[in-house]
Amino acid sequence: MDQLAPLLRQITFSAQSFHSGELCQLVAFDENAGYIHIVRSGKVTMTVRNGPPQSITQPSVIFFPRTCPHALVPEGENAELLCAYVDLGAKVGSPLALSLPEAIVLPMDDMSLVKPTLELLFREALQESFGRQAALDRLIEYFLIQMLRHVLAMGQLNGGIFAALADSRLKHAVNAMHERPGHPWSLDELADIAGMSRARFAVNFRETVGVTPLDYLTNWRMSVAQSMLKSGRPIKSVAAAVGYQSQAALARVFAKRLGQAPTEWLKQVEVSVR
Repeated sequence: MDQLAPLLRQITFSAQSFHSGELCQLVAFDENAGYIHIVRSGKVTMTVRNGPPQSITQPSVIFFPRTCPHALVPEGENAELLCAYVDLGAKVGSPLALSLPEAIVLPMDDMSLVKPTLELLFREALQESFGRQAALDRLIEYFLIQMLRHVLAMGQLNGGIFAALADSRLKHAVNAMHERPGHPWSLDELADIAGMSRARFAVNFRETVGVTPLDYLTNWRMSVAQSMLKSGRPIKSVAAAVGYQSQAALARVFAKRLGQAPTEWLKQVEVSVR
């Protein structure tokens, strides 16, 4: 089973390139977004928040899956980069975005299977063909999936939900929740799917993921609900899709988790987008 599929299907996943070419001076990146910087040539110094500078001396991919103030400055000659905003659903609480490290740096030499995509990305970036922007954005989305495959295969994602997905038993329960957020899951049913006793499942899940199974389920439902609301789905329809019998029931849980009613949250989101 494709364990990333439910996460990517239920949550908005997108990318938008905004720079390709030389990096000539210090640039600070502090907008409310995730970022990916692909350093094709040259050297750059990276600082994350107020931390110590880190020198990137070889072609590398620098990935910030959610908002994280950082800066890049070229060392010596100008560096050639491709930069894009990325959205893995961090703003709606996607466990995919929130379980990833704050920053990931991957040397290109270690990513042989994705090199053809990188070559295609830069080829597209360097020409002014019709549909260039759309093509770049779709290619970056594809590259992000390849990059996630790479770090998962290398065992570099060991915390949070990724640890559960790597567990031979817990992954079955996690996938079930991801696939069917509207199902009235009980702890007993999830334990049966995992092939474990109720008590052992509850303890193992909490130790692995950091929250109880039913808390994780509620967080996942709220994440899916936010994504659906952003897409224009009516609140009543969203409530049914994520397992609540009424709009009021969803609103109560939504307000408890997010501090505001769904209608208030949606207005705030719409204002921030303008």
